[in-house]
Amino acid sequence: MRPVRAGVSAILRAAPQLRPYVEKLLWRGFYEIASLRGNEGRTTLMNYGYAVSDQPEPGGAEDRFGLALYEVVAGAADIAGKEVLEVGCGRGGGSAFVFERFAPSAMTGMDLARTAIERCRRRYGRPGLTFLTGDAQELPFAAGSFDAVINVESSHCYPDVARFLGEVVRVLRPGGLLLFTDFRPVVTSSEYPQEDIQVLYRQLADAGLRIVEEEEITTAVVRALSLATPSVRARVERRVPRPLRRYALEFSAVEGSAIFRSFADGSLTYRRFVLEKG
Repeated sequence: MRPVRAGVSAILRAAPQLRPYVEKLLWRGFYEIASLRGNEGRTTLMNYGYAVSDQPEPGGAEDRFGLALYEVVAGAADIAGKEVLEVGCGRGGGSAFVFERFAPSAMTGMDLARTAIERCRRRYGRPGLTFLTGDAQELPFAAGSFDAVINVESSHCYPDVARFLGEVVRVLRPGGLLLFTDFRPVVTSSEYPQEDIQVLYRQLADAGLRIVEEEEITTAVVRALSLATPSVRARVERRVPRPLRRYALEFSAVEGSAIFRSFADGSLTYRRFVLEKG
């Protein structure tokens, strides 16, 4: 892991203009690998989750919290009978849940990882629910194709968020909605050099998206991470080779990880938005 990271850093120092392409390639490779076991057992989601209670619920805890996040994001608007796109659908469980729970007329799940999409098609594909491979920054759809776009905990991976938002506006119909949730640093720092929450606000405004509703949900996300930690640790112990377990636990933001601490101390903020195309 360290040699790979050092090599990538050297490339980016020598040719910083390559950063967007290298980052996209790395994220695509990571999610291709993650999808290999992604549909085994109960885990069909890859988000941090959402929990309104401190009491753990029996059975399927990880998916329960992940689906609760979709519930609060997709349920913030009436999408029944609408044509809906999820950008960054990952393992497909969220798209399938939205299709069954909120009854859009058509639901499309799209992700950069080809292997993940193949598995989504096998597991969830049916009339009205389709999956395809695509780039969030170059959405493979005609202008005005959708009434709503859903994006759950995915945009922080994109090299060019502004370009993604521009593509969302392009494929939305007039008055269409972006149902969006993700986390950002409160302030850009050496630990979190990526764009902070204030930059996100500017990007949304510049794209022509009006904030209809906004909610800070960090507390509910931290609660979900804490409750899911025992099952996540057990899963990592079963499935991940010992040398990689530390990285897997950090990526999963289990209790005690650097990401978990940053949510808990307020360095990272997790927000939910309903945004309307102007």
